[in-house]
Amino acid sequence: MRLWSLFFMLFALLGRPAAAQARGPLVLAAASMQEALGEAADRWAASGHPRPVLSFAASSALARQIGAGAPADLFVSADDRWMEWLAEKGRLVPGTRAVLAGNRLVVVAAPGRGQELGGMRGRALGTLLAAGPFAMGDPAAVPAGRYGKTALERLGAWPMVARRVVRGESVRAALSLVERGAAPYGIVYATDARIAPRLRIVGRFPPGSHPPVHYPVARLVSARHPDAEGFRRFLLSPAGQSILVRHGFTRP
Repeated sequence: MRLWSLFFMLFALLGRPAAAQARGPLVLAAASMQEALGEAADRWAASGHPRPVLSFAASSALARQIGAGAPADLFVSADDRWMEWLAEKGRLVPGTRAVLAGNRLVVVAAPGRGQELGGMRGRALGTLLAAGPFAMGDPAAVPAGRYGKTALERLGAWPMVARRVVRGESVRAALSLVERGAAPYGIVYATDARIAPRLRIVGRFPPGSHPPVHYPVARLVSARHPDAEGFRRFLLSPAGQSILVRHGFTRP
């Protein structure tokens, strides 16, 4: 969904007083958080609260919407960079920013393409990925893409594969390209690989090949829902953390 069309949809939703009373807080979250936050929202609703409204997209797109004034209550980013960008713009409530979860970066293979990537080093890695197009989030904006590019650079493979990259608008878009067979390999999060049973993890990036994958959460200055802070605290609580871990995320 394009930036401004989503902006006006959110504005229309929150501009209706009756709807605002009936719904839960509006949470804008990284695409890779869909299943985990969906379960967390269900658990929150089961305890007697209005179910949070969840909207997922690339962290970059969501941060730009918030920066442009889109009304929302909470933001969950797939990296610190976009959260910091919003902090510099004064869009975050001071003292509410916290690391919610971590993740790992992996290479997945399309059905019928199962060659292991071995030690994930240098020329062998570059040769295999450069044999055909491979999918990843756009390194210019999508956190998973930036992590992936950094890892490939540090492992000495990026110059060999840069021209073969098919850039997705989010990590889920990159995952979909591999699922459809449009690319034999893709770089995604380990949690994304869990929801694609037809794909295989054929390589895991070694520690230190890219910065740690952090998912910060914060309440926004545009927050108006009385449950916004409560749901943020629930996500950070042992109950919320257990849900995230069950979906493959790591504890902060």
